[in-house]
Amino acid sequence: MIRINNISLPLDYDDGDLIKYAAQALKISESSIKSAGLFKRSVDARKKNNVHFEAAIDIEVFKNEDRIARRSSKAKITEPYSYELKSSGKLEKRPVIIGCGPCGLFAGLILAQAGQEPLIIEQGKDVDRRTADVDVFRSRGLLDESSNIQFGEGGAGTFSDGKLNTGTKDKRIRKVLSEFTAHGAPEDIMYLAKPHIGTDILRNVVKNIRNDIISCGGEVIFDARLSDIEEKNGRICAVSYTAGNTVNRIETDNVILAIGHSARNTFEMLRSKGIAMQQKAFSMGVRIEHLQENINKQQYGDFYDHPRLKAADYKLAVHTKSGRGVYTFCMCPGGCVVAAASEKGRLVTNGMSEYARDMINANSAVLVGIDTDDFGSDDALAGIRLQRELEERAFSFGGENYHAPVQRVGEFLSRTSSAGFGSVIPSYRPGVEKTDLNRLLPGFMADSLREGLLLMDSRLKGFADEDAVLTAVESRSSSPVRILRNEKMQSVSMEGLYPCGEGAGYAGGIMSAAVDGIKAAEMILEMTQK
Repeated sequence: MIRINNISLPLDYDDGDLIKYAAQALKISESSIKSAGLFKRSVDARKKNNVHFEAAIDIEVFKNEDRIARRSSKAKITEPYSYELKSSGKLEKRPVIIGCGPCGLFAGLILAQAGQEPLIIEQGKDVDRRTADVDVFRSRGLLDESSNIQFGEGGAGTFSDGKLNTGTKDKRIRKVLSEFTAHGAPEDIMYLAKPHIGTDILRNVVKNIRNDIISCGGEVIFDARLSDIEEKNGRICAVSYTAGNTVNRIETDNVILAIGHSARNTFEMLRSKGIAMQQKAFSMGVRIEHLQENINKQQYGDFYDHPRLKAADYKLAVHTKSGRGVYTFCMCPGGCVVAAASEKGRLVTNGMSEYARDMINANSAVLVGIDTDDFGSDDALAGIRLQRELEERAFSFGGENYHAPVQRVGEFLSRTSSAGFGSVIPSYRPGVEKTDLNRLLPGFMADSLREGLLLMDSRLKGFADEDAVLTAVESRSSSPVRILRNEKMQSVSMEGLYPCGEGAGYAGGIMSAAVDGIKAAEMILEMTQK
């Protein structure tokens, strides 16, 4: 197979034209090419008068592959990706996975495909019941602390945007993408440079993965919280979980700890058991909302309403005069800001888009870097305490009913307030409360955000538009804790315990978490080959 990179395609190209463009790039006849398909496609909008697609195309030729590939510096011989499971026998005791987010799901899928019959324990509910609980919270402000946007089947990413773009270069990315499509995700995620599934589709995808795990002999238990771990001679030998009023104990030699970054009760239990962990820098901030049409115009110019261009996104990062970083994260085109609390009396926001990304507003987190020096304590869990303090302030400023505190950007920058909104209407439910975010946020965060917004506006005109809306507080972007592990991905404190994914501090999104889960499963499968 020949891969040809850096091929420019007009916005109105047809899939049937790929052979033509490949033939032109290699200066060969179209009849020499057996087949052609997209490997990668992105939007090139650097010149607003020439917005087009930039693509990599994979082709098969009838003969002389090596000679043809040498005709262009853009071309190279490549082999189709395949994933090989390496398992030579069955483990004596079934492996246990704690958490059913992308890390836990993909660890479970690999182990199930290898015939190891994994057991997944999730403190939240299955995705259907979870969706109902999320809807109740958004409409009525009634929070279920074990079933919400943070906890439940699929993890926090299920109620975001299903963004699959990542800086991870690991070859297992193709395995993750192919499994997503095999379980119901759109096929375009295989080639889009910034793929996404959308919350509406992702719910069914994670359910299909769970059912596949079960069909391969695995088991998934919901409404079950990890309550204890036991070790013998330095190796994990059993776990206990609480379901209702019943404590259940399972003997096992291998436990993948795929907890999310909001599993605060589990962090506390692990620390009480002497599991080594340390503070980790993270970020907090707010959500910003603009009219999606304005973002499209800034990014695509005169092509902003072209039918082949989807809702535009952005990614911005700046440094303030103090050296503190401010950046956008989890940008959700054509989406809404959602209520993401998981603890009573504390308010958290996140962003969400469905596959169509057709809502009127765009939203993104705007985050300020929080260094461990800001924690004010050497306690490994001091970052969690910092999160909770800010979440409690947001809850208070919002009226103590899970309404979110909001402010127009113009008012935030000028440190004024008013009763109304301009062109951008906040999308957060169950409701919002106009307030002064300069009083809510710690001084260094408010100062950094004001400076950062203006710096970002110099890179994306209109970013600091006075009518844009800020919603507080975004506090769960990443884990403030890292559970220490060795080169075999096992806890430095307990052999057979594999801290993985976002909660353990080793991933930063759906894809990197899924890959980390696959790698942990592979480490366990290596034992069957000895």
